[in-house]
Amino acid sequence: MQAQPDDDTPPPVWRQRPKPIGFEIAYRLDGDVLEIDTTRKVDRVRLAAIEQVRFFYAPGNISSKGYRTQLRLSDGKSITFGNLSWRSLTDVERDDAGYHAFVTALAREVQRANPKARFVAGKPFALWLALALVGGLSLLMLAYFTARAFQQGAYAAGWLGVLLAAASYWQVGPMIRLNRPRDLTRGEVPDELVPGRVRA
Repeated sequence: MQAQPDDDTPPPVWRQRPKPIGFEIAYRLDGDVLEIDTTRKVDRVRLAAIEQVRFFYAPGNISSKGYRTQLRLSDGKSITFGNLSWRSLTDVERDDAGYHAFVTALAREVQRANPKARFVAGKPFALWLALALVGGLSLLMLAYFTARAFQQGAYAAGWLGVLLAAASYWQVGPMIRLNRPRDLTRGEVPDELVPGRVRA
């Protein structure tokens, strides 16, 4: 099949329903503009006004595979969207391949429109440090509780502590590891924070 000309290629689009109750939001690249259609209104954001692109891990109440992209504008406002879309009150849909394709196209166009735009991964340092300290202290407390329980012969409580420590590490560990703050190369889209890259 012959490839379509570039002019006939539809602009990259990402659709997401960010809340269980609410409207779907469509993000569409239109030249040097990001069009945001919330059903009630359509906003157009100049890509040149995007000063920072941040990628981070943000698990939800239902899924532990939540990732988000945040755009910070020159006027101080921010736009955030993610890879998860609610289909109902209990059902979340993932389209990682579509999400990655849109974010990659967006990052490329932002870099082109504003070569000074900063690309970063993870949470801001203060938030990440607070999370790391709280998570570390919680695991230490659980370890102390578990050790004391086994020493006193309370094996049921001890094994409960082991289960709680494992569950805490399973939840908090990725949040600390993946959200480590770091600068990225301009236009870079990290696979560990933007899943769905289609391998050739």
